[in-house]
Amino acid sequence: MKDGNAIEVRDVNKKFKVYYDKGSQLKEKILFRSRNRYEDRWVLRGISFEVRKGEAIGLIGHNGCGKSTTLKLLTRIIYPDSGSIEMKGRVSSLIELGAGFHPDMSGRENIYTNAAIFGLTKKEIDRRVDSIIKFSELEEFIDNPVRTYSSGMYMRLAFSVAINVDADILLIDEILAVGDVAFQAKCFNKLREIKAKGTTIVIVSHSLSQIEQICDRSIWIHEGRIREEGKPRVVDPHYMEYMSEKTVLRAPENAQTEEAEPEEDKPKDETRTENTDEQKKRWGSGEVRMQNVRVVDDSGVEKNKFFNTEHISILIDYKADRKITDAVVGIAIYRDDQTYIYGTNTLIDYAEPVTLEKSGTICFDMRELPLNVGTYTVDLAFHKPDGFNYDFWREVCSITVKNKLNEVGVVSIPHEWKID
Repeated sequence: MKDGNAIEVRDVNKKFKVYYDKGSQLKEKILFRSRNRYEDRWVLRGISFEVRKGEAIGLIGHNGCGKSTTLKLLTRIIYPDSGSIEMKGRVSSLIELGAGFHPDMSGRENIYTNAAIFGLTKKEIDRRVDSIIKFSELEEFIDNPVRTYSSGMYMRLAFSVAINVDADILLIDEILAVGDVAFQAKCFNKLREIKAKGTTIVIVSHSLSQIEQICDRSIWIHEGRIREEGKPRVVDPHYMEYMSEKTVLRAPENAQTEEAEPEEDKPKDETRTENTDEQKKRWGSGEVRMQNVRVVDDSGVEKNKFFNTEHISILIDYKADRKITDAVVGIAIYRDDQTYIYGTNTLIDYAEPVTLEKSGTICFDMRELPLNVGTYTVDLAFHKPDGFNYDFWREVCSITVKNKLNEVGVVSIPHEWKID
C-alpha cells in the first residue's frame, strides 16, 4: 500500500445473481425447474481509486449505479468477485440504519455491542458511553429496548456510536437523510470536526451540496464504472447535466403521440433554454426559484467591488409555487481558482428549516469579508433538509475584494506589531 493512502481499490468487479422467478418451495422447485433460471448482473466493472489519509470523498451516481455496493465492499459486508481492496486503520461505518442492533436489548446495551464490533474494549467503551448518550440526546430512552425506538432515534444512536470510536476511516451511506432537522445539522457539523481531525471519510449522498461542503473529491460511478472523478465543483455539474438530459429523455411517450402543432403556432416557453451556461450551472425542482440576486453595500447601492472591511449584503428575490415550510437556504463562497472559502446555511445556523412564502426577499448580511485581494464567486441554494434541491444556482454572482494593505494569502487577519 502506498505511503499516505488510507484506501486502495484495485480493478474491483462484483456481480449478483438475479433470478427471473425462483420457486420458494421444494414442490415448486421440482415442478417448475425452469423458473430457477437467473442471470449474472454485473454491478461493478473494474473500478479503481485511492483515498489519501484525511481525505473526504463523495460517491455520486444515479440509483443502481454501484455506489452503495462499493461502500459495502469497503466495510467487508460483501466481497469482490475479483480485484483487491486494502484499507489501513480502524473502520467505522453507517451503512444500514440500526445494523447490528438487537431489538430486545436496550440502547445502552447496544452501545456496548456496537462499539465492541468496531474494536473498542469494555474499558474504552466505559470511558465514552456518557458522551455517546449525550450526543444522541436519548438520555430519557437509553435503557428502553431499541424495538421501541423510532427510525430517527435509531439514527441518533447509530451515528453517536460510529463517531465516538476514534475511527481512522468513516463510511457513510445516506445516513444524514434520516432524523429531525436539528440533529441533521448537528451531525453535519460533527462530520466537519471529524474531518478536521484527520479522519478519512467516504460518503454516499444524493445531496451535492453536502458533498461540496464536506468532500475534497467526487467520484461519479456510472453503470458500474468510474465515469469521472475530481473536485466536486467540476464533477458535480457534469453529473447534474447528465441527470437533466436523462429526465428529458424519460418524458412521457404520449407527449410525442399528440397531434403536432405548426411550429409557428406553438406557444413559446420563456423559462426553458437548451445548452445555455445558466442551465449547466443551475438545477432543481423549481418549486422555489431565485428571480434576482443583488450584492449591495451598507447604503443599499448595488455593486460588486468592495474593500474587505465594508459591509456587504446579498439580496435574493424569490418566487414559489406554494408556501414552503421545509426550506434550507445555503451559501458557498469560492475563490476564482475554485478554492472553497466558506459555506453555511440556515439549517446549520438555526437548526431548523425556514418557511418561504410565495414570494419574498432573503438577505444574507456580512459585516465584513476579511479576504485578501481577489475575485470570489457565490453559489446559492434553496433545498430540503435532506439535500433535495429546489433551486441550486452555481456562480450566481461575483464579488471583487480590495484591500488597503498589500497582504498575501487567502484571509486578511486583523493584527498589529509590537516591537520593544
